[in-house]
Amino acid sequence: MKIPVLRRHGLEQTQAILKALAEPRRVAILKLVRSGELRAGEISRHFRTTRPAISQHLRVLIKAGLLTERRQGTSRLYRIRPEGFARLRNFLETFWDEKLAKLKSAAEAEVSDKRGL
Repeated sequence: MKIPVLRRHGLEQTQAILKALAEPRRVAILKLVRSGELRAGEISRHFRTTRPAISQHLRVLIKAGLLTERRQGTSRLYRIRPEGFARLRNFLETFWDEKLAKLKSAAEAEVSDKRGL
């Protein structure tokens, strides 16, 4: 089955988000910057790893669409990109909506059965 290019890109982006979130340090980075913009150095101070390792995590989060980066002089500032989380939420809601539809059908069938007695 061939997936249209636009849907495939959306699927690839969602997979990139899920892979990015699979690494605990990346999740910790997102928690740090959720309340506001932080410099790379401020982020790296929260971890017992090298700055290049944190930079790599930041690049993965940017590529996944979960962070944005802007330069201010020689500093790089990072912040949450809400659109990336909206894509993830939309993806997860497809599973939730499916389960709710099944629950609704089961409840309606039960009500219908009780009325038929």
